[in-house]
Amino acid sequence: MSASTYLAYDYPLLSVFWSMFLFFLWIMWFVLLFRVVVDIFRDDALSGWAKAGWLVFTIVLPFLGVFVYVIARGKNMGRREVRQARAQQEEFDTYIRETAGGRSSSVDELAKLSEIRARGDITDEEFRRAKDLVLTGHGPAEHSGPTSAPTHR
Repeated sequence: MSASTYLAYDYPLLSVFWSMFLFFLWIMWFVLLFRVVVDIFRDDALSGWAKAGWLVFTIVLPFLGVFVYVIARGKNMGRREVRQARAQQEEFDTYIRETAGGRSSSVDELAKLSEIRARGDITDEEFRRAKDLVLTGHGPAEHSGPTSAPTHR
């Protein structure tokens, strides 16, 4: 028999299970360690010295430091994460609203043209040409960005 065949006989299934379990716990430990370090830097309530102290404690004595941090400050870790997620979502929503609100639609352009015509500032022929430009996609609604050419009236 080859050496790999002997290994299969010498390493039973229960040992494989325990090895995989320990490997999983090892990975989970690093995930928890990184989450604690990120939370230390995320917390605005901690002073710089407190952040440095917790960071040194978690690096010098990682098992004890992480467990003490989770016991002492773990309750608020989730709250800080939720608060940051909400702030990011609000920033994203604000960005979307500003970006989407920057351009006017064809309907808005046609309404503005109708108001201008109703006031008598443009003739019916000018209104028709401007309406055709808006409806074909060559009007101000499609070219309202910074790269558009200036319109001459």
